[in-house]
Amino acid sequence: MPHRTGNFFHLHLVSDATGETLITIARAAAAQYSMVAPIEHIFPLVRTEKQLERVITEIEAAPGIVLYTMLDRTLADRLEAKCREFSLPCMSILDPVLAMFQSYLGAESTKRVGAQHTLNADYFKRIDALNYTMLHDDGQHTDDLEHADVVLTGVSRTSKTPTSIYLANRGVKTANVPLVPNTPVPPQLEALKVPLVVGLFASPERIVQIRQNRLLGLNVHRDDDLYVDRQAVAEEIAFSRRLCAKHNWPIIDVTRRSIEETAAAVMALLTERRRQAPAT
Repeated sequence: MPHRTGNFFHLHLVSDATGETLITIARAAAAQYSMVAPIEHIFPLVRTEKQLERVITEIEAAPGIVLYTMLDRTLADRLEAKCREFSLPCMSILDPVLAMFQSYLGAESTKRVGAQHTLNADYFKRIDALNYTMLHDDGQHTDDLEHADVVLTGVSRTSKTPTSIYLANRGVKTANVPLVPNTPVPPQLEALKVPLVVGLFASPERIVQIRQNRLLGLNVHRDDDLYVDRQAVAEEIAFSRRLCAKHNWPIIDVTRRSIEETAAAVMALLTERRRQAPAT
């Protein structure tokens, strides 16, 4: 019988590192079951018998699905044995993938806990990108835009800032420049040669809804009702699209896209651009 109550079930994620891999995979799987929601129990940095015993106690108290990434075989075997005792499903997320790698490469893995989080060149590249992105948020420091990998532009409330930060966390130096009514477009934006410039837009209805919710959340009253006037917003969006067409900048409709999906679309454009770039 399923160990769940009503529309919820317990999901235990046990890791000897940060647990990011587990969380991503588990949420991707859980998202396919819209009628039932997981109650997540996240246990990062589980590396000793004592830490594992606390985890097992919680699993016994709230039975559910158990997913883990632990390279210590003794700890993994102990967790699996207890889950069998509790009649609970338990799976190592990495083991099948490592087995495939081993079979193809003909070599054993090095068993390094949290190996993907080492302080290597890629790590410092991400930190550099994050620093650049934070300094170039919302149209700041436009004189330095040529050093960006990507520049996002669009009207207010098209998710430019969160998309920029998400891209920066992937090592992409990203600036964003808002298009503001009755304010000239920064000449530095229109003169860019090196970065990929991408326009973000959404439907007028969506923009108005987000802006209204933002004003309510901030408990702010604006005398300029054009900020949430559908016709005025539609004109803003039309202007942004004309600007992108003028410069042949690609555009992305973010109306029904998550930040992750928008960032993935930008990454695809950037990859294609780099692929087509002539060798130097």
